[in-house]
Amino acid sequence: MKKLNFERPLIKKLNIGPSHKFGLKTEFEAFTHIDDVPVKDLLAEYGSPLFVLSEKTIRSTISEAKRAFETRYPKVQFAWSYKTNYLNAVCSLFHQEGSWAEVVSRFEYDKALSLGVDGNRIIFNGPEKTEDDLNLAVENGSLIHIDHFDEMYTLIDIAPKHKKKPKVAIRVNMDTGIYPMWDRFGFNYENGEAWEAINRIMMSNKLDMVGLHTHVGTFMMTAGAYGIAATKLADLAVNLKRKYNHDLNYIDMGGGFASKNTLKGAYLLGTDTSPSFDDYAEAITTSLINSQLDPERMPMLILETGRALIDDAGHLAGTVLANKKLSDGRHATIVDFGVNILFTSFWYEHKITPAQEFSSHSETTSIYGPLCMNIDQIRESVYLPAMKKGDRVVVSRVGAYNMTQWMQFITLRPKVVMIDKRGQVHIIRNNESNSDITGLEKIPEHLFLKK
Repeated sequence: MKKLNFERPLIKKLNIGPSHKFGLKTEFEAFTHIDDVPVKDLLAEYGSPLFVLSEKTIRSTISEAKRAFETRYPKVQFAWSYKTNYLNAVCSLFHQEGSWAEVVSRFEYDKALSLGVDGNRIIFNGPEKTEDDLNLAVENGSLIHIDHFDEMYTLIDIAPKHKKKPKVAIRVNMDTGIYPMWDRFGFNYENGEAWEAINRIMMSNKLDMVGLHTHVGTFMMTAGAYGIAATKLADLAVNLKRKYNHDLNYIDMGGGFASKNTLKGAYLLGTDTSPSFDDYAEAITTSLINSQLDPERMPMLILETGRALIDDAGHLAGTVLANKKLSDGRHATIVDFGVNILFTSFWYEHKITPAQEFSSHSETTSIYGPLCMNIDQIRESVYLPAMKKGDRVVVSRVGAYNMTQWMQFITLRPKVVMIDKRGQVHIIRNNESNSDITGLEKIPEHLFLKK
C-alpha cells in the first residue's frame, strides 16, 4: 500500500449559510487537462511555466459573439483588437474567422499587412500617427480614425498629394454615465467638439467622412453605457445627413466588453456579474434601430472587442517551487511564474487551480511568483488545498493582454502553445534565450574586461 503524504493538522474556519455559494467544499475540481491534453504532459514537453491557448475556445467565442449581434442587426463586422493579443497565430485565427484588423500603432499596422490583411480592412486608431503613417494608410485605403484636430489638419494638408481622398472617421468621447469618463481619446460630444470636427471635415472637401467611432471604457460591467453611446453617435449621423445629405458607411462602437474574470475588490464572481454578448448586443442594436437613422441606409456596425473574445481561451500552467509561513502566520506558496508575465494579476483575482488531485484540507494562501521583488504577488489571499514542491497549477482566463504587456524582467518569457481543434499542440511563440535579449545590446570598447 502506497504511503500517504503527510498533511499537517489545521484549524479551518467554516463559512455557514449563504455567504459561500459552494457550501463547505472547495469551489473547484482539479484542472488536469486543457482541451483533453494533460497539463503534466504539456509542462513536461514544453517547459514550465507555459501559456496555453485553445483554438476551439477562440472559435466558439467569436461564433457566439457574431450570433448575438448578427441576429439583431443587418450589417455587422468584427475587427480584431491587435493590442489585446498580437501573436501572429492569434491574429491569423481571427482574420480566418472574418475579423478585420484594429491597430493603434505603426508596429501593429505593419504586422497586419504582413499577415495579408487588405489595407481597406485595417482600422487605424490611436493618438500617435506620424505623417509617414498617415500617408501609408491613405495609399492603402485604410480607415483612419482621427483622434485630435492636429491629426485632422495634417490629413487635410497631405490629402492633395494622393489620388484618392483619405477615408476617415472621428473618435467621439461622451458621458455615458460611467465615471471616470474616458475623455482622453477623440472629440467630446457634449461640448460640441465632435460636431465641429465633422463640420471641418465636410467643409474641407478633402477627406471622405465614412464613419464614427467611440470607445467608452474598458471592462465595462454595464451594457447600458453602450446603448447611450450608440444613441449619441446615431444623433451625430442623423445631423450629418440633414446638413450635408451625407450617409456614413459605419458606426464603430469600439471595444471594452468585460470578460468573465473577477476584478480585484469585486464582491461577486465575474462569471456571475459580467454582461453577456447578448446583453451588449441588445443595448447597442436597440439604440441604433430605434434612432432616426434611415432604415434603408443603416450603417454597418463595427465591434472592436478583444478581451471578451480571448480571455477564456488562455491558460497559464506552472509549477510550485516552495511553501513557507509568513510573519503573521499566513501560508504562502511560491510558483515559477510572476507578475512580469502575468500582468493582469494586478487587475484580477485570477482563478488558480491545482492540476492534480488534491486534499480536502484547504486554507487561505498567498501566491507569490519567483521574482526578487515584493510586488510579485499573484493572489494576496486565495482559498487553496495544500500543495507541495513540484505540484502543478493552472491560472485561468489569461488570454488577453498578458502576451502583449508582459515584460522580460529577471526571468525570460516562456513558450506559448496553441491546441488546435484536433487536440494537436503547436508552438506559436518560442521561449526567450539570453541571446534574444543581449543581441540588441552593444558594449563600448573601453568597457570590455581586460584579460
